[in-house]
Amino acid sequence: MDSTLLPFLHSKFTMTKTFIPATTTITTIIFFFLTTSAIAAQPSNHRPPYSCDAADPATRSLRFCDTSLPISERARDLISRLTLDEKIFQLVNKAAAIPRLGIPYYEWWSEALHGVAQAISVETGILFNRTIKAATSFPQVILTASTFDADLWYRIAKVIGTEARALYNEGDAIGMTFWSPNINIYRDPRWGRGQETPGEDPLLTSNYAVSFVRGIQGDGFEGGKLSDGHLQVSSCCKHLTAYDLDKWKGFNRFTFDAKVTKQDMADTFQPPFKSCVEKGGASGIMCAYNLVNGIPNCADYNLLTKTARGDWGFKGYITSDCDAVSLIFEQQKYAKSHEEAVAFVLKAGMDVNCGSYLGNHTKSAVEKGKVSESDIDRALHNLFSVRMRLGLFNGNPTALPYGQLSRNDVCTPEHRGLALEAARHGIVLLKNSGNLLPLSKTKTKSLAVIGPNAAVAKTLVGNYAGPPCNPITPLEGLKSYVKNIEFNQGCDTINCTFISLGESLKIAEAADYVILVMGLNQDRESEELDRVDLVLPGEQASLVTNVAKAAKKPVILVLLCGGPVDVSFAKHDPKIGSILWAGYPGEAGGQAIADIIFGAHNPGGRLPVTWYPNDFIKVPMTDMRMRPDPSQGYPGRTYRFYRGEKVFEFGYGLSYTKYAYKFLSVSQRVINFKNAHLISYEQESAKSISISDISSESCEKAKFSAAVGVKNHGKMAGKHPVLLFLRGDGDADGRPTKQLVGFQTVSLDANEEATLEFQVNPCEDFGRANEEGSMMMESGTHHLVIGDQEYAIHTYI
Repeated sequence: MDSTLLPFLHSKFTMTKTFIPATTTITTIIFFFLTTSAIAAQPSNHRPPYSCDAADPATRSLRFCDTSLPISERARDLISRLTLDEKIFQLVNKAAAIPRLGIPYYEWWSEALHGVAQAISVETGILFNRTIKAATSFPQVILTASTFDADLWYRIAKVIGTEARALYNEGDAIGMTFWSPNINIYRDPRWGRGQETPGEDPLLTSNYAVSFVRGIQGDGFEGGKLSDGHLQVSSCCKHLTAYDLDKWKGFNRFTFDAKVTKQDMADTFQPPFKSCVEKGGASGIMCAYNLVNGIPNCADYNLLTKTARGDWGFKGYITSDCDAVSLIFEQQKYAKSHEEAVAFVLKAGMDVNCGSYLGNHTKSAVEKGKVSESDIDRALHNLFSVRMRLGLFNGNPTALPYGQLSRNDVCTPEHRGLALEAARHGIVLLKNSGNLLPLSKTKTKSLAVIGPNAAVAKTLVGNYAGPPCNPITPLEGLKSYVKNIEFNQGCDTINCTFISLGESLKIAEAADYVILVMGLNQDRESEELDRVDLVLPGEQASLVTNVAKAAKKPVILVLLCGGPVDVSFAKHDPKIGSILWAGYPGEAGGQAIADIIFGAHNPGGRLPVTWYPNDFIKVPMTDMRMRPDPSQGYPGRTYRFYRGEKVFEFGYGLSYTKYAYKFLSVSQRVINFKNAHLISYEQESAKSISISDISSESCEKAKFSAAVGVKNHGKMAGKHPVLLFLRGDGDADGRPTKQLVGFQTVSLDANEEATLEFQVNPCEDFGRANEEGSMMMESGTHHLVIGDQEYAIHTYI
């Protein structure tokens, strides 16, 4: 999935290069030519590759082609027909063709983080160079998450899945397994890939995972069943687990050993993956590069087999991150040989290697007795089962449930409209002194637009993006409202080592209003690039401050960035009237920014991450602890545990209107778990109990509903995320200060009110992890919190 493969992998296994290193084994050469010849043999009419062609007498009678049989039986039959070499060539992402069985080449690696994408430096399963040249580019995930709208997430993922299948049907794809979503917790604000995630909260991230997976795979929340087990496309949740450091001060993701407590693993790092499997029904998981407590994730039997497959009931395939298997021997030194590294991952439960490593060394591992053929068969059963669920062994794909999707279903007006809707609802208004915004379209005669992010379409889409349908920059969006616009880039580049201050001041002094479009881009935060500070690069802050001094009226600051930035200087400067955070807003982002500035849309986004002061960089990025440790001056991480100063809170976001909340009714005020235990306790005064020791019947009885009234007290209609938190009395024993237990969005006209009902499950929502990683229920008072309203719930154990 990652675009920074080691050079050997890139040179050998891209679709366009034919160089074979002198050190390549005969086995690899055979694999290479099987792979490349399969690509070259694709028909000129771009027919999608598939197996079990009804017109082919050599394959139509094979049992694995009989769609009336269970997939497990079909997969077993196919595997039984393969030679050992053929089996080994299926254990890598570029799975070789098997011509004698009518099985075409298959590419396991495709990307669809926020739209169907293509990796930058290597060719994957999506081509974009034949019939279809672009796909709808939605906002980068961190901005989409700020909508707190699970239905919107689902609709976006459904579009992505539709466009992906259309690409395949048109012959523009050779893989339907997409290595998305990224559901790692955004633990540290410096992480270059935090932009790819839904943020720092486990519940938010878990719900995003469920919505995305079910949408892209073709599932629906109504009924929750896939049509006959078919997958529209396959979704893969990554990167399992505790992966949130790429490259920082001499540490890199390839060898970093994350020291994680059982407590943090239980209530922070693992819940999104658990939900992704149990509630989302994901058909793929990716194990991460890094080690956790001394064990490489891809070699961890307890993680992959006991936890994912055993505890969570995972039924799909597990892939390594790209070249992660080679690292286990070559860089991490966890294995003593190539063959031992192969044995570690196959016996741990991994199925496919992104890269060539298993193709190169599995045969030798078998010959030396490190790996048995049954270990390989286990992996192949998972791999071929997923390909069969995708319908790739059902004959001509036009007969599949999604077989009629075509180029006409890509970049449609409806899809592009959804990209605009997502950007509008995600953008967060951070400051609006004196109600500077929205500007009047009729009264605003001239604008000065200044900044290095104002006119660069590439910045809009962030990373892991495909070619967008019709990108609109902020400058272009603003021109749809005001014709008299003067533009100056202000900085030489995003790094802003040189500013054209004179020209910027000149146009600022003359304009009715000034809009500064600043922030970051992929040169400052990206895969393999963690930040070293939390401030605007170079002279950006100086440019903003000086322009604000020269402008007639307070200026508007627009920030394009994935990670948080310490803009305290702007927050407290009266000459900077408004601040908008627009993330990386996707192809329609420029229009969405303009629509908000001129009041065509009322902003409602709320931050999915804490914005820390730059002083936070004193905390080592390598310290994985979530909880604070005052004795060491360690402040903790994320809104749940961080005890330091904040620039902006998690969940913060303004609107052009005002909303008020009120608890109308709560069906239970007292929850009594006494005599509800599965086992007896001698100490009646026990203050806590493991939730696993509470009977399911008692947990079911403890569920309750909370009705909350929400009223729009302003003059403008708006869509508003309502966040329900739980706060305990005190924060001893590693208890979060507060934690999100539910969220909904509501659309209200001016002066309209509505009632929202939240379902609360104390056995899930009131639990906290102890130091052994067990989820505990405690006696005492818990407070439901929405805005400035609280409601006390008393729990007895």
